[in-house]
Amino acid sequence: MTADTEKRLTEIVQRLPAEQAAALLEFAEFLLVRHGGSGIGAVSVSGIKVAEITAPLDIPRPAEESVVKAVKRLRATYPMLDARKLLNDTSALMTQHVMQGRDKNEVIEELEVLFRTNYEKLVGNDKD
Repeated sequence: MTADTEKRLTEIVQRLPAEQAAALLEFAEFLLVRHGGSGIGAVSVSGIKVAEITAPLDIPRPAEESVVKAVKRLRATYPMLDARKLLNDTSALMTQHVMQGRDKNEVIEELEVLFRTNYEKLVGNDKD
């Protein structure tokens, strides 16, 4: 990031109300995850190769969770899914939350359905 970009981003954050600044940070974290900034695409989860995982991992949803953390949890829960194939739908839901103010719980519920549906298609259990 250039110094000018960093300076401008800092100015924007400082001028935003706290809630919008938090939403901007959440969106920035989402972009970081989307572009591989947190190790997405690793070949193992807890020492198990992703190709060996046939069932979703049991990672419970916490009582309080941001949309970004929900995406991270769902990617960890369904490591056998190709995150790139989910990118458009995941991005659309994230945008609805951050830019349009859609309730985070609704978005997380829809993300869970999205991941589960894609898993069912992968293993051939979809009802289509």
